[in-house]
Amino acid sequence: MGGMAGQAWSWIQGEWVEGNPPIVGPLSHTLWLSSTVFDGARAFQGVAPDLDLHCARAIRSAQVMGLEPMVTAGEIEELCWDGIRRFPKEAELYIRPMFYADDGFVAPAPESTRFVLSIYEDPMPKPTGFAACISTRRRPIPTMAPTEAKAACLYPNAGLALTEARKRGFQNAIMLDAIGNVAEFATSNIFIAKDGVVRTPVPNGCFLNGITRQRVIALLRNDGVTVEECTLTPQDILDADEVFSTGNHAKCVPVIKVEDRSLAAGPLFQRARALYWEYAFR
Repeated sequence: MGGMAGQAWSWIQGEWVEGNPPIVGPLSHTLWLSSTVFDGARAFQGVAPDLDLHCARAIRSAQVMGLEPMVTAGEIEELCWDGIRRFPKEAELYIRPMFYADDGFVAPAPESTRFVLSIYEDPMPKPTGFAACISTRRRPIPTMAPTEAKAACLYPNAGLALTEARKRGFQNAIMLDAIGNVAEFATSNIFIAKDGVVRTPVPNGCFLNGITRQRVIALLRNDGVTVEECTLTPQDILDADEVFSTGNHAKCVPVIKVEDRSLAAGPLFQRARALYWEYAFR
């Protein structure tokens, strides 16, 4: 996720630039003190589901971090479509608007805020599923980190959770909150199904209430499925009939193993994924 897999274009200071051009120096605040926020959207087969919501969240994230966005969400969305048209219609793209500070000491200088939009080829993962384990890493509470922003500084902790999981032979990690309830996967939101009911952790400020998460909840409810936002324990995950993930990068994919228990890509996951794809191509 997030690596440059193929052709790439970035909007930098009023023009499109190809490849991976350098944009910060060793004295830039964002390199030194991590003032970067970003968002991620997807385009595939000519559609970009909820692109407007991702652009709006990029603005909110910047404001949470004390930055001063110099473009509006609508302007970002227009630039995104301009960039998308640089690729073949069938291209599978990752769309990443970013704001960062170039100056400041510890706190970023708001007037030094910069904006970059990167769009690049990144194939959609196949819904073959992944294995996950319970991580020893915890998600921070809002008084400890800028959890309301999609901020780069939050991701090293998720990276450590992924490293730990991979050393144990898993592809992803289930992270808990500060008091030991389930928060999310290291890279996406988590859902379970049990006895025909879908459940997902209620947002408590320690993880982002994902845009794809919100969309899948609404789609399932509109289709007559009971979806509960509630407190989930690690045991709830281990006892679930199904476990699946929602997030921008892969959209909706199943979990086929949690710790030492194998799982199937079950009917409620299948319904969630089918509903999302139907929504995307409306």
